[in-house]
Amino acid sequence: MGRFHDKQFPGENQEYRQARDELLNMEIDLRQRIEEVAVVRRRLPPGGPLQQDYVFEEGGADLADKTTVKQTKFFELFESGKDSLIVYSFMYAPDADEPCPMCTAILDSFNANAPHVTERINFAVVAKSPVHKIRAWARMRGWDRLRLLSSGDNSYNADYFAESPEWGQMPAINVFMKDQRGIHHFYNTELLYASSAEGQHPRHADLVWPLWQLFDLTPEGRGIDWFPRLSY
Repeated sequence: MGRFHDKQFPGENQEYRQARDELLNMEIDLRQRIEEVAVVRRRLPPGGPLQQDYVFEEGGADLADKTTVKQTKFFELFESGKDSLIVYSFMYAPDADEPCPMCTAILDSFNANAPHVTERINFAVVAKSPVHKIRAWARMRGWDRLRLLSSGDNSYNADYFAESPEWGQMPAINVFMKDQRGIHHFYNTELLYASSAEGQHPRHADLVWPLWQLFDLTPEGRGIDWFPRLSY
């Protein structure tokens, strides 16, 4: 029997159970710590007011529509009854033949989850490339559930650290909130900018990216030299 429950897996010995219980104790602590961090995050005061009512280019609701292009203002990303907005910055430069493989992998998973996410909150994907280019890539990947926007004609990327003069396009997840005072910035995945252990990826988006969580369950782990590719 273990310290934390009465389950015993076929063939396990005492050495395994002791080691597993030590790990389980750490996992229990981690679970509590994750919740504590989430509570503190939810208590953040409103950040700065939205820099401007950015105007994006957006295609039609049907991803197969290759002709419709409309102007969408930032405030229009907030649907009635939903006061939170997550904006994922998709690294796809206007002059790039292909987008970031890492972003593509995470958006593959976001596409499947989008109907669940948008039951409660607003969610959008923004890239610097022209909207027709973004949607062409989306059609190839089957991203038929994501709200895709082009920031090619505004400064959103630069204002909210989704690009820099030194690095070009940058990965970023920003959260905005709306209340009676207007729209305010609420949160950014700032681990990207914070120092990390030598050789460690910033992991700023890990908690919303199931790929790495699955690898971390295995004896091989995530490794240090494997990253998603556009095709295999």
